[in-house]
Amino acid sequence: MNIAFSPCPNDTFVFHALAHGLISGAQALDVTFADIDITNTLAADHTGPEVLKISFAALPWVLDKYELIPCGGALGRGCGPLVLTKGEQDSKSLSGKRVAVPSERSTAYLLFRLWAAQKVPGGVGEIVVMPFHEIMPAVQEGTIDAGLVIHEARFTYQNYGLNVVADMGEWWEEDTGLPIPLGAIIARRSEDTTQITKWIRSSVEYAFEHPEESKEYVMAHAQEMSEDVANQHIELYVNEFSRDLGDDGYHAIDALLSRAADEGLVPSVDKDLLYSLKGK
Repeated sequence: MNIAFSPCPNDTFVFHALAHGLISGAQALDVTFADIDITNTLAADHTGPEVLKISFAALPWVLDKYELIPCGGALGRGCGPLVLTKGEQDSKSLSGKRVAVPSERSTAYLLFRLWAAQKVPGGVGEIVVMPFHEIMPAVQEGTIDAGLVIHEARFTYQNYGLNVVADMGEWWEEDTGLPIPLGAIIARRSEDTTQITKWIRSSVEYAFEHPEESKEYVMAHAQEMSEDVANQHIELYVNEFSRDLGDDGYHAIDALLSRAADEGLVPSVDKDLLYSLKGK
């Protein structure tokens, strides 16, 4: 079975057991490591593998061909994207400014657009898409005015002398009371998605029960990240929602996509397609 996910610690932690043949009866995985912007595009073009990790924000464009798997993804609290600048600024100072984002169809960017509509008078200026690990150096060097960052940047932005203008997770949670939906696992509807769900959930359970076994695999793909940062990354993004989206998870996803659709930022979602594997 072909699968594409990022080399980030939360993904390698979750999929370690499945990728290494440790789940009884599961198909062998052929893994492609790819940045979220790449997987979002593969899914939207319907040219991707049978299973992918994408942004929840990209779901409205792919639900006709792919089904949302109710486990293995990334949701949570206190784990939202950050808006960073080189100097100490506030949201109003971003008016007309050049901002780097990790993907135009990322949850981070979708949240940023919803936040900016409330907080940035007149809106920001040019949006530049770049791989997330290049954003902080670009802000530090001054080639862009602000950067929207995800993942381990929460723990390392101080190393670049950067400041937080806003935390998209804090804003979302204060505004809605819901967890923030970040990364989704999807599988082609032509596959046995119920069986794939069982395999992925078993891989998550194995990861929780045997956390030390995945360490070598995680660090081999951690892009020069320290082990301490990798562990913080896993603790933040792998949680009960990784086991099962549950009512709160689905409610958060529905709220995000419905609000975005109301603002004309994404197509409206067919709720039957969105909830098709709930409880599986």
